[in-house]
Amino acid sequence: MARPFQAVVFDNDGLLLDTEVTWTRAQERLWRRHGQSFTPEHKRALIGSSRTAAAAMMESMLDQPGGGERLVDEVYDLVMEEALKGVDPRPGAMELLSALDSEGMPLAVASNSARKFVERVLEGAGLLDGPFRHVVTADDVARPKPAPDLYLAACSALDADPTRSAALEDSPPGVESAAAAGLYVIGVPYFPGTPLPRASLLARSLSDEPVRAALGLG
Repeated sequence: MARPFQAVVFDNDGLLLDTEVTWTRAQERLWRRHGQSFTPEHKRALIGSSRTAAAAMMESMLDQPGGGERLVDEVYDLVMEEALKGVDPRPGAMELLSALDSEGMPLAVASNSARKFVERVLEGAGLLDGPFRHVVTADDVARPKPAPDLYLAACSALDADPTRSAALEDSPPGVESAAAAGLYVIGVPYFPGTPLPRASLLARSLSDEPVRAALGLG
């Protein structure tokens, strides 16, 4: 059977690896540092956001006018510490990667996080040296998600046509990014029930059969 796609690109945070737990621990520490409590509403707002968007939201959430960039730097320092504790893969992630890799599918990561963080957690999960041919991060593009730049860069690195490639995403900014780049988007929301209207397919887990079928794994 012919492959349905030339390449498959994975988001990292909350899709491939459960780094959202790591981010939450760091965010909770930051909020406590500033005398406040980190809430589920804060988490839902921040998930998948770019550095610029997160800075603006955190300024408001923590009542720190003009302090957004400093707050982002603080939370990055904390999340790098938390990442040393290890990060678990999301359900079905390793099995799906193995199946795609065994079929020779070109794979890449497209992450809205900084390279230093992405490489640390991928290394901890044993994924830095494979099966991904390329890892593209927010440091590598002019515009992070929800702009299409990350997915366009990943497809270019894989020498793949974006309109003949697939993306796997868990957040609204990520789905918007991949859809804007022209990819077929499989949405696996980190928070069940999160609206992902531009996803081509919605699933509860990477282990769901429709995900495998869509990627030609049958």
